[in-house]
Amino acid sequence: MEFYTNALSHVLSFGPLTAMIGATLLGVFIGALPGLNPVMAIALLLPLTYSMDPLVALAMVAGIYNGSMYGGAIPAILLRIPGTPASIATTFDGFPMADRGEASKALKIACWSSAIGGIASAIALMTMGPMLARVTLFFGPAEYFWIAIFGMASVAVMVGSDPVKGIMAAVLGLLIGTIGIDNLSGQARFTFGQTWLLGGLDLIVVLVGLYALPPVLQLAEKCDLKGLSAAQLKLADVPFKKGEIRGLIPTWLRASGIGIGVGILPGAGGNIAAFLSYNAAKNASDDPSSFGKGNPQGVAAAECGNNADNAASMIPALALGIPGNVVAALVLSALTIHGLQPGPQLFHQNPTLVGGFMIEMLITSVLIFALGGAVATRVFAQFQRLPGVLLVPTILILMCVGVYVINGRAIDLWVMLAAGFAGYFLEKVNFPLAPVILGMILGPMAEQSVRRALLISRGDMTELVTRPISAVLAAVTVLVIVWPLVKMVRRRRKPAEQ
Repeated sequence: MEFYTNALSHVLSFGPLTAMIGATLLGVFIGALPGLNPVMAIALLLPLTYSMDPLVALAMVAGIYNGSMYGGAIPAILLRIPGTPASIATTFDGFPMADRGEASKALKIACWSSAIGGIASAIALMTMGPMLARVTLFFGPAEYFWIAIFGMASVAVMVGSDPVKGIMAAVLGLLIGTIGIDNLSGQARFTFGQTWLLGGLDLIVVLVGLYALPPVLQLAEKCDLKGLSAAQLKLADVPFKKGEIRGLIPTWLRASGIGIGVGILPGAGGNIAAFLSYNAAKNASDDPSSFGKGNPQGVAAAECGNNADNAASMIPALALGIPGNVVAALVLSALTIHGLQPGPQLFHQNPTLVGGFMIEMLITSVLIFALGGAVATRVFAQFQRLPGVLLVPTILILMCVGVYVINGRAIDLWVMLAAGFAGYFLEKVNFPLAPVILGMILGPMAEQSVRRALLISRGDMTELVTRPISAVLAAVTVLVIVWPLVKMVRRRRKPAEQ
């Protein structure tokens, strides 16, 4: 307890406290702008932290991280454009809620869910960090392979109405993920002599094109000249039904647990946590068919799950020096910049700094309740009142600026355009887009993990299923793939029998 008491007195001083408030607001703003993301913001911030106090620098990282993870829900709900990769699952039910005039309710649920997930994650980091970090020591390449396959399979067969189309979309994402230099052999694959393809297609560029451009094209089709009035937007006075908030509590508890579990696995991320939490809520629901049509529990599960990953991803980063995701890697870089060595000794050599950062993750999550809700409902939600003829070029400009500043390459704009038109036509034929992105994210992880496992076992394929944990993960993955296909075959047989 003394460990956190000493750290709290430093965190509540003027510098760190001001940094947390300002950075949380900045994070919400960054997350709400399609094309911008916390990784980009923190990466740009790091060079500026050289002269800062480490606690102030980490306070800014914590604020931007937690704020932007919630901020991504704002355009996801209002415009069906995920502000961050982790908010893709939020679009499934958030946008349908906004479309029927419940934008305020969806934003409130997203705000509360984000804060609850972040608080649960920070508490897990503070109380169970050392214990949870030890669990990851039992995971080898075979286990990570099955985790990646399970993540892709669960989303591919559960998002959309046709599991076969979902699997085909995931395979497309896998193929896109193979472009570039192979990390194990160093060989260039599918680059066609183009040097800009050596690093593969940038995930953020493809994400912005695939998810942001189709809604813009659909908005342009409507040719909206007037926009919505304040009455039509209905940001105020949307009462919750009796017991509706109480009904979200099991979803919050379930999603928090999933997000924390995913967060402590190095290489996983908030996007995986959001998808798994969403699928778990859908499977546990008495009315799974309502998901994707504006079910508040879908918004609660996705937002709580992706924010519960935030602090949890720092557990292996701080305890073992193994980053749980890209942001955790940037936090390690921030510590290194200030002459600190991440790993088990960090807790003993710099207890005030480590404890202070954990408390900052907790406080910035609490700040989302006040700052996030106010900013979302009173400022950013007003974007939806703009007429389509203004909104379309505005979003396109933000998309182009956000995509260009990632790598400073004009070719990325063409990639975004190609991904956008591909997403537009895929939606026309009812192909889900989420498995494409997840295939890009988890494909390289699955490939590298299975190849490492086979190298270690000298080509013995049984190594993938002989270890207890990998065997359980393999069985669950097969069940996730087979069961929806069996149900689909049964549904098609019933009309034939009748």
